[in-house]
Amino acid sequence: MRIQILSENRTSHTECMAEHGLSVYIEAPEKTLIFDLGASDLYRNNAEILNLDLERADAVIISHGHYDHTGGVLSFCNLNKTAPIYIHKDAFACTYGMENGELEKESCGIRWTEEDRESIQSRLILTDGPCWLTKDIVISGTIPRTAMFTPTEQFYIKMEHGDLQPDEMTHEQFLAIRVLDESEKSRGIFIFSGCSHTGVLPCLSYAKELFPGETILGLLAGMHLYHTEADALDLILDQVAAEQMEYVIPVHCTGMEGICGLKLRMGSRCIPAGVGDRITL
Repeated sequence: MRIQILSENRTSHTECMAEHGLSVYIEAPEKTLIFDLGASDLYRNNAEILNLDLERADAVIISHGHYDHTGGVLSFCNLNKTAPIYIHKDAFACTYGMENGELEKESCGIRWTEEDRESIQSRLILTDGPCWLTKDIVISGTIPRTAMFTPTEQFYIKMEHGDLQPDEMTHEQFLAIRVLDESEKSRGIFIFSGCSHTGVLPCLSYAKELFPGETILGLLAGMHLYHTEADALDLILDQVAAEQMEYVIPVHCTGMEGICGLKLRMGSRCIPAGVGDRITL
């Protein structure tokens, strides 16, 4: 399986551009997938530079309903005329974050107009529970809450009359792929998570439920740890490292303290990645 970063907060490739967003091109044996589509159309420029053919993609998986993961959906649908877009049914609320105790002025949710959504409605497959693309590839749907859940940021849904209610992030979902060796035996499960707003540890736990008896081979994730206090951060990083994964690729909203903490704990098994980087499993 080959993984290439199309959109991310950082890059070390001078020919590519970075943005606050995430998009990952995945060449698995059975399907070519794109996980998230960044904050803008920047992923398309990077894909062209990296000689990746987006028209080959069999499907797109959207991790959750925030603008920095959905900004490129409309342009993708204009380019690739057939690939379905898997997105959670609860992803379309008008959501806001908090900044210094005040509601942000601009929504952090999906920034499509009603006309935009109608124009691609036939391409959208709305998820809820687990959605199996093959026997080895699953989209989690809603991730069950567990005692391991440590929220690092609260988002709010603006209702029809302006009232606010907490966004429980039921629309957060991950992609998990069973990776096989040359003899078709499982090497373990590789997980892709966009922001892990419901916690990175519940992602790992639920993946093990979906693939009973399997180990976790690797994780590429925005882990949303940059608001996490030191003691809680250490606990989360210790538990991620304790999984003994062969690959942990922290991206996007993980935060520099989280990335450095994982690198200290995991050494070469932690691979900080940016736009243009390729990982071959």
